[in-house]
Amino acid sequence: MMEEQTGSEQEIPVEDSLENSNEEKSEESVKVEENITRINIEGKEIILIGTAHVSRESAKQVKEVIEAEQPDAVCIELDRQRYQSVTDKNRWQKMDIFKIIKEKKTTVLLVNLVISSFQNRLAKQFGIKPGQEMIQGIESAKEIGAKLVLADRNIQTTFSRVWHGIGIKGKLSLMVQILFSIFNDESISEIELEKMKSQDMLNAMLQDFTEHFPKLKKPLIDERDQYLSQKIKDAPGDKVVAILGAAHIPGIKIEIHKEHDLKELSKVPKKSKTPGKIAWAIPIIIIGIILYTFYMNFSAGVSQTISWIIWNGGLSAIGAIIALGHPLTILTAIVVAPISSLNPLLAAGWFAGFTEAYLRRPSVVDFEKLSEDAVSVKGFWKNKVTRILLVVTLTNLGSTLGTVIGGAEVIRVFIQTITQ
Repeated sequence: MMEEQTGSEQEIPVEDSLENSNEEKSEESVKVEENITRINIEGKEIILIGTAHVSRESAKQVKEVIEAEQPDAVCIELDRQRYQSVTDKNRWQKMDIFKIIKEKKTTVLLVNLVISSFQNRLAKQFGIKPGQEMIQGIESAKEIGAKLVLADRNIQTTFSRVWHGIGIKGKLSLMVQILFSIFNDESISEIELEKMKSQDMLNAMLQDFTEHFPKLKKPLIDERDQYLSQKIKDAPGDKVVAILGAAHIPGIKIEIHKEHDLKELSKVPKKSKTPGKIAWAIPIIIIGIILYTFYMNFSAGVSQTISWIIWNGGLSAIGAIIALGHPLTILTAIVVAPISSLNPLLAAGWFAGFTEAYLRRPSVVDFEKLSEDAVSVKGFWKNKVTRILLVVTLTNLGSTLGTVIGGAEVIRVFIQTITQ
């Protein structure tokens, strides 16, 4: 995955923003048309086009506005990585699944696929390409010779800032929501899709979203509004057209009148040392308790060890089974999980994923059909690439549950032993 390049380009959007601004300044004015907002600021005319990312009408409007306005620059809600993903038809064939597992990026890739799958399902429903309005913006900018500006923040930076700020409970809730969204087979009418571009409706949707995950609002919505605003304002020329998810428009109308530090917004939070210390403390305590129990009562120590192996190996295996892993993949999960759970540097899912990838190596066809298969539950389990991602994620989830339950059982036997 690419690193953030401040001041130039960025990635996968996850739409959204809030609030309307009634601010008026002597040198600035705001004029709103249907799905279009015009802002004059310090001699520069900025035209914001609010779109629905799977809307045929949005793509048509983008083409018409750019051709009519002939802007000096066109800003799109993409970063370099996302730009490459929509312009490089062979991007999936270049993926090295072993490298992704080794670099611990399976969860990030799975999350990206799940997030984009909803847009892909809607796009497939209406027979259009997801992000067609962005593709149209790229093509129209080239046609008129306008400067193309990739204005969104790198999605990995956004994910890192989200992950850093939501705590353990929030992380678990978010992962559960993401995994359950795989089973979401929602469909809407094209009339409803066009209504999604209504700012009032979007504000209501965002309000509901942030009520469930309030700590996501700042990095996912507010900070990206600030980043996009600064990139749009810094775009070259006297006239700029910006193509954005409509939910960003209210926030950008406010933030564009302020100065924002792109380097500060692009910083990846430093990892706290506390989780690492806890991660090492837990296995040390578990091992210490088991050894002391062996010293006090050998049979009780054996019982603890068996419980640890059964819970860790068993729940990891269940995760691999749910992912429809190969029998040897399941066996790997059973063998590795009780050991990897005692070492924070290891994870049962990685070993299970490597085994699955080796035994069922994805073909070129699997990579070519990745986007298509990721739009359905059946496709997620059928495609060898997504199945490997599911093996890694679900095996690790099973191992984590096994550690919690197995650890509780170890403590229960220990307390029972010392109180006898």
